[in-house]
Amino acid sequence: MNDRVNILIIEDEAILAMALSDQLEDDGYNVIGVASNGRKALDLFQNNHVDLILCDITIKGEWDGIDTIRHLFTLRQAPVIYLTAIADRTTIQRAKETLPAAYITKPFDTNQLRLAIEMAINNFSVRVLTPRPHSSNSTDLITVPPASEKTSRDSSRTAPVLKVDDALFVKQNYQFVKVLLADVLYLEADNIHTTIVSQHRKYAVRLSMSHLLERLQYDRMVRIHRSFVVNLDRIDSFSEHEVVIGTHAIPLGRNYKEEFMQHFPVC
Repeated sequence: MNDRVNILIIEDEAILAMALSDQLEDDGYNVIGVASNGRKALDLFQNNHVDLILCDITIKGEWDGIDTIRHLFTLRQAPVIYLTAIADRTTIQRAKETLPAAYITKPFDTNQLRLAIEMAINNFSVRVLTPRPHSSNSTDLITVPPASEKTSRDSSRTAPVLKVDDALFVKQNYQFVKVLLADVLYLEADNIHTTIVSQHRKYAVRLSMSHLLERLQYDRMVRIHRSFVVNLDRIDSFSEHEVVIGTHAIPLGRNYKEEFMQHFPVC
């Protein structure tokens, strides 16, 4: 399974696009393709799952970067970061109308890009959970500061777990790792930390179980013990005292048994 975040790059400067692609791959992301014009970007977006778009505004072809994003968004929404040397009022106003998550100016460094990606996923997650009117007047364009302005400090404020549609984005060091909700087996709490156990890996996050469940808003995740939440769709068997998921035997707490059994109505 590919649990990496899929990124589409829209950039017509070949050398920059190649360097950007290599950097993202080194950071653990998956670049699904590079488009030098809007038509190619639309084709890549239509035929691939894209979690994030990095888009230059000045590109080849009949559409500029902002027009391209508008065409992509007729298919579906995705977080977008504009990468550009343009910062005039008219261009920024046009960019704001597409509700970008971040806007960074060239030249930029590695720390700026990493912070921008975190902000993009975070802001898109918030927008999905709490939709706002599509109005340029209600949206502030976020410009990512240079690394000299302590971007690492700002980066630490990003939530460790974000939810977008049917996936979680779990922050591991300076990148986000994508975990499909359907692949989560169970959650295990340990004070202020929670371990997300998926079909393939474990992810420890500094977030209490209650706060994590609040972020998930996923009704298939059910608490069966003070320290455990299970995915109902991944249960193989259960008894009076435990729930079995694959090779994992998880205790079924007495105080949670009645609520758990309500998910299995008697025919």
